[in-house]
Amino acid sequence: MSTPTIAVAPLTIQDAEALVEAARAAAEAAGVTVAVTVLDAGGHLLAFRRDDRAVLIAGETSTRKAYTALQLNAPTADLVDAVQPGGLFHTLPTALDRPLLFIAGGVPVHRDGRLIGAIGVGGGAPDQDHGFASTAVEALARR
Repeated sequence: MSTPTIAVAPLTIQDAEALVEAARAAAEAAGVTVAVTVLDAGGHLLAFRRDDRAVLIAGETSTRKAYTALQLNAPTADLVDAVQPGGLFHTLPTALDRPLLFIAGGVPVHRDGRLIGAIGVGGGAPDQDHGFASTAVEALARR
């Protein structure tokens, strides 16, 4: 007998907007200006916002962090050591056409145990960005 496949609702634009708002609110409460990127499970952009005063590179870093978290299905904060010399993914950042970024701030988004997308935050210190992204994912899970 085959096991029935249970459909999991994909990440919607409403979900993506809620993630952006929750991350932005957390950053604002901490006095940090950020950029936030949300990708769906296929790596397609669902939502993006860069605060007016955020450093310009924050947009690029937030997108790369989200992509990295999605592709490896892990928070980028957990992968930093893996790209150090001798680490499991040491050559991975240069092996792909699409650049990965192994700096904290990218977090995968799951629903019912399935990967449905990722969020990336850039503009603060790496630990701050990770916190803002994690706060957003936790807020979405409570909805």
